[in-house]
Amino acid sequence: MNISISQHLEIIKHGSHELLIEKELEVRLRTGKPLRVKAGFDPTAPDLHLGHAVLLNKMRQLQDLGHHILFLIGDFTGMIGDPSGKNATRPPLTREQVAENARSYTAQVFKILHPEKTEIVFNSTWMNQFNAADLIRLAATYTVARMLERDDFEKRYRNNQSIAIHEFLYPLVQGYDSVALKADLELGGTDQKFNLLMGRELQRHFDQPQQCILTMPLLEGLDGVNKMSKSLNNYVGITENPKEIFGKLMSVSDQLMWRYIDLLSFESLETIRTWRKEVSDGRNPRDIKVLFAQEIVTRFHNRKEAEAALIDFETRFKRGSLPDDMPEKILHITDSDIFLTQLLKQTGLTASTSESQRMIDQGAVKLDGEKIEDKSLKLSRGASVVVQVGKRKFAKVTIN
Repeated sequence: MNISISQHLEIIKHGSHELLIEKELEVRLRTGKPLRVKAGFDPTAPDLHLGHAVLLNKMRQLQDLGHHILFLIGDFTGMIGDPSGKNATRPPLTREQVAENARSYTAQVFKILHPEKTEIVFNSTWMNQFNAADLIRLAATYTVARMLERDDFEKRYRNNQSIAIHEFLYPLVQGYDSVALKADLELGGTDQKFNLLMGRELQRHFDQPQQCILTMPLLEGLDGVNKMSKSLNNYVGITENPKEIFGKLMSVSDQLMWRYIDLLSFESLETIRTWRKEVSDGRNPRDIKVLFAQEIVTRFHNRKEAEAALIDFETRFKRGSLPDDMPEKILHITDSDIFLTQLLKQTGLTASTSESQRMIDQGAVKLDGEKIEDKSLKLSRGASVVVQVGKRKFAKVTIN
């Protein structure tokens, strides 16, 4: 791409949490030589969702800028177990599990990355050549005191929770990966900062130029509160049905929509700025949400499926007589969730919880166009839903 260094940096930093060290990266960019960009993935969960796609999207942007992507599958480190962001040891995987998950990873990531521009590497390639003496020499480059500076280790140590010696090897091996690959830039989530800095430290120890670091934020799930996770059922899977993906993205709050767009859209920064201005000038945020949902469905399926998902959504919602002037309500709650029956009463859609239960029994209550039958259903703080009671009562409710 024929762009200035400042524009180059703006694209790299867009949506990121932190860039270390920007001046060093600028110097590398001025050489005109493509960066060797490393991002490591331990194949612990083979089914990817949009939370994983945040990092993959940034890698794709760097590919489009002409840089060389090193997609590192940590088949060696995956058999150690990474405690990053955890307060307990993450169980290691077997070699068979790692191999199977790695195959699934590569099939899914090429929905985002250019296959012909991506170099897939496995850290077992160099780590399997290490003998016991090599590993001890690597361990000698860092102290226990420095290891205990890592948040999760420090918390576990303070709480008298066990820390196995092999766990100290994980950040050392991840750091050595940067040495083996001669990385110029490493990407990772905010919970990986300690490990990414380890790469800089070990490159210095091995007399290499130190890599720069770009950390990406952890994406909130559909509830707008917790990190996107399958266990919390607040995720959008990249292999899900197109209509499911479209509907889930249309359900996010108007505020959360911008965060998803910043982290997941491939639209230009100028286009996103234009969208923001149009919404501030009065354009319905739903219009932008439709464009974004179509983009995501197209990426993970195709344009035809995206058009079909839009038609399905419009059939169920707009042609289902949702009023253009539907009231928007913000419901403040003290707990982390609220019963739907209470939500209906507190938003004035029913007169009492008993009426709420009766309307659910009659099949007259819908959330985002779907009929609700469970009277014990709870909604979490951060959710934004279109609620319908009967044929005439509607509200878009955001739970805070």
